[in-house]
Amino acid sequence: MIENIPPEIIESIFDSLPIEISFIDAEDTVRYYNREGNRIFPRTPAVIGMKVQNCHPKKSLDKVEEILNGFRAGTLDKAEFWIDLHGKKVLIRYFPVRDENGKYLGCIEATQDITQIQKLTGEKRLL
Repeated sequence: MIENIPPEIIESIFDSLPIEISFIDAEDTVRYYNREGNRIFPRTPAVIGMKVQNCHPKKSLDKVEEILNGFRAGTLDKAEFWIDLHGKKVLIRYFPVRDENGKYLGCIEATQDITQIQKLTGEKRLL
């Protein structure tokens, strides 16, 4: 629950995460992206207000539509992909955003370089 946190602090919280986050509203319009410093897929302010379909390669549009339609219909609660890109293993995850009554508000795209995570073994409990 968020209580009395100024928007600039919330934005700084998202910018501090080592993950790229974008929010696409219920009309498929890009409304937000964080400014994670080492972006895998760079964003510019021009993307805000664009239809998400215009931000993806044509060859993946059918998959984008399938995911968004599944989120709208409530038949899909996440979509995950991983790719090899420039020597990195990249995890791309999509999650629907719903209000407390289940109404679809849009979706989150979360992208992360998991190369180092995949190398973890054993345990590390303390710094």
